[in-house]
Amino acid sequence: MEKNDDKDPDHHDKPIIEEKADVVSDAHPPDESDGNSKDNVDVGNAETEHDPAGDNIADKVDSQGEEIQQTLESLSEELDQLLSSLSLHKEEHKDDTTAEEKGDRKDDDYFQIPQFVGKFLDLLEDKLSKHDSGEAKTVWYQDQEEVSSLLEAVDRVSNLMRLLLNTKSCLDHHEPLINHAGSIQQRAMAFLEDEFRTLLEESVIKESTEDSNSQRKSTSDQQNDAVVSQDQDQVDDPESGDKEIEYPGYSEDVVALLRKIAEKMKAGGYGWECREVYLVGRRNILMRTLKQDCEFEKVSIDEVQKMSWGELEREIPIWNKTFKNCSSLFFPGELKLAEKIFPGDEGSLFCIIAHGLTIQFLGFAEAVAMTKRSTEKLFKFLDIYETLRDSFPSMEELFPAELRTELRNEVTSARSRLGESAINIFSDLENSIKSDSSKTPVPGGAVHPLTRYTMNYLKYSCEYKDTLEQVFKSHSKTEQEEEEGNTSACSPFASQLMRIMDLLDGNMEAKSKLYKDIPLSCIFMMNNGRYIVQKIKGSAEIHEVVGDTWCRKRSSELRNYHKSYQRETWGKLLGFLGHEGLMHNGKIVKPNLKERFKSFNATFDEIHKTQTTWVINDEQLQSELRVSITAVMIPAYRAFMARFGQYLDPGRQTEKYVKYQPEDIEDLIDELFDGNTSSSSTATAKRRT
Repeated sequence: MEKNDDKDPDHHDKPIIEEKADVVSDAHPPDESDGNSKDNVDVGNAETEHDPAGDNIADKVDSQGEEIQQTLESLSEELDQLLSSLSLHKEEHKDDTTAEEKGDRKDDDYFQIPQFVGKFLDLLEDKLSKHDSGEAKTVWYQDQEEVSSLLEAVDRVSNLMRLLLNTKSCLDHHEPLINHAGSIQQRAMAFLEDEFRTLLEESVIKESTEDSNSQRKSTSDQQNDAVVSQDQDQVDDPESGDKEIEYPGYSEDVVALLRKIAEKMKAGGYGWECREVYLVGRRNILMRTLKQDCEFEKVSIDEVQKMSWGELEREIPIWNKTFKNCSSLFFPGELKLAEKIFPGDEGSLFCIIAHGLTIQFLGFAEAVAMTKRSTEKLFKFLDIYETLRDSFPSMEELFPAELRTELRNEVTSARSRLGESAINIFSDLENSIKSDSSKTPVPGGAVHPLTRYTMNYLKYSCEYKDTLEQVFKSHSKTEQEEEEGNTSACSPFASQLMRIMDLLDGNMEAKSKLYKDIPLSCIFMMNNGRYIVQKIKGSAEIHEVVGDTWCRKRSSELRNYHKSYQRETWGKLLGFLGHEGLMHNGKIVKPNLKERFKSFNATFDEIHKTQTTWVINDEQLQSELRVSITAVMIPAYRAFMARFGQYLDPGRQTEKYVKYQPEDIEDLIDELFDGNTSSSSTATAKRRT
């Protein structure tokens, strides 16, 4: 009876020899005994008394006394003829069982088995012993003639066993031969199983494509070569540097030999044992390759939940790279390899190898999405989301229809969790801006840390603009989408981003009021506003979201703060340079003039002392402010000096009241906004002589 090849995929078989040991005794009818054999057995049937060890079989000597050397090859043709005759005999007597039950047994159904069959079995056993000895094993598969000879001999023994076990007369009369042939077949199958395993493990090759810079071909475009390893392209992954990822395949000759061994084992009723070896071997090779080339190791959902964010940050890029490579390289390679070695497999072996790993991939993605969310996790979440979105469709096509639905549901679930987490992270960012009510002003009116953090966060977020647009459209709550649709023509993500920026603007406006000095509050607003505008202009993605209109509006607000600062600071100083109160009846009032110079000097010194400690982070804004101050102050001061400086007595009086020349004022203006707390007393030291 033939061995059933449709075992449960999870069945783990014991070694072949142990498992098959009882096949002959089971096939022999319990009521038969050696005594039932015919007494008058001719020479052609002498093998029924054959010793399994083959000691009573020797090379025949012909009638002239010449020894004839018999080989597997020389006996093969005779054995083929015998198998054909036995098959015909089996068909002719297939109704004997029914006749026997009716008591109409025939005595002419006996089938003689020639003596050379035992010799053939002994020769095959000798060949197996030679290749499977305790010494260094012969690499038999490097000799094509030896491969053909051995495999064909094994195939003939399998055919012999199948006919013997399914022919009643053989079961009745040839039990010793059946036992001997069964033992040889078991040994042959064990040998082939070991060789199949060795070939799988030790013949792996990795080959690169000729063009190392070529992009990976799609699965449908890859050449259907005889060798899976030839279908490789390199994967250039920014997360792994320039390291090449290659498929662990086999040479064309090895694939062909593996296929032949698999065919012979299946023909002998050992098909599943061969498949089991293949599954274990290829699964181990795949996991070893993923670990070595992608640094991937399986982690459970519980392990993911217990990881710190630092650990997950290292694991997620590895997961992304591994998933992409499995989709584009490893899984297509496994599917094609299984089809080459087991023609007609239709993906069942591939599914056993790849399905569990795919479920583990998706479990990791969902477990990450279930971790406690925080703003720092957004970009890693989006990386996983993009990987599932972009790489799963090609992976999905490799599986049969009945598994696609399950995997698609898993991916949908993982993407939904990731998308919802991303949206909630933006809500958390909103809330963090709303709740930031610190009452300590930033020294010198510099850019507030909240502005830096928020704008950098939004800038990097907009590098995922297309993905975030998709996330907000696919995973936002319906009522939120309707609300946004009623109030804005913007996309949900753009509306979210603008809402955050408006909140930031309002927060900075409130913080500017913490400064008692109005000019400093203007500097603070200019610093933060300029930082925001520059971030937007420096990112095409975020600029596309907010648009030119918003940028023009914000630039206009910055100009207003600039004017307010200039009016509050330098307007008062310019008042000292006016003519009012300096003349009476057409004559200069010197005491008033002297007081005017003294007031101007004192006020300028105070401005210089204070505003050199203020900070303007943007060099361009700093330069613009200094130039605008110079443009206002220097002409006015120069004109005042030209008009009234002559009325002071030369010498000591001039030096006492005219503290600065116009050039001194210009130099000191260039010291403003440096954030230099040690320059408060340098105004006098900078005076020109």
